[in-house]
Amino acid sequence: MTMRPIRIIGDPVLRTPSEPVTSFDAELRALVEDLMDTLLGAPGRAGVAAPQIGVNAQVFVYDADGHRGHMINPTLEVSDELQDDDEGCLSIPGLYFPTPRALHATAHGYDQHGEPLTITGSGFLARALQHETDHLRGRLYVDTLRGDTRRRALREIRAGRFDSPSRGR
Repeated sequence: MTMRPIRIIGDPVLRTPSEPVTSFDAELRALVEDLMDTLLGAPGRAGVAAPQIGVNAQVFVYDADGHRGHMINPTLEVSDELQDDDEGCLSIPGLYFPTPRALHATAHGYDQHGEPLTITGSGFLARALQHETDHLRGRLYVDTLRGDTRRRALREIRAGRFDSPSRGR
């Protein structure tokens, strides 16, 4: 099992749009395995994207609402209907803010063997698909916040009011 360390806000890889995957080879399958080991290696994780472990590739894994898997080179279709639940991120540990997301999402992409893949979800799964796809675009959930919530989040981040990686998150 290879559980990789999670990159924390401030690391440039988290703000860099990821490169599309072009080789569906053993190296990609090893990356998917490392991502899944990192996801399942600690409780309470719903997804991990390649940039969060320092890899600039459009790959993420998820485990949400009883659905577990991976997606490569995703594109998203989202509903106009919104949900506004608390959201957090392994790369900003310990902070959670009400984050507007589409209630329904469909991700189209590929599996680790290059076969087309579609994942459709509502609620928490839809939130996870959007969150992880944002990581691949160099965006963090705090980028979607507005108004007082955004100001409070940025204040807490600047003040370092999130759990340090040494605390096991």
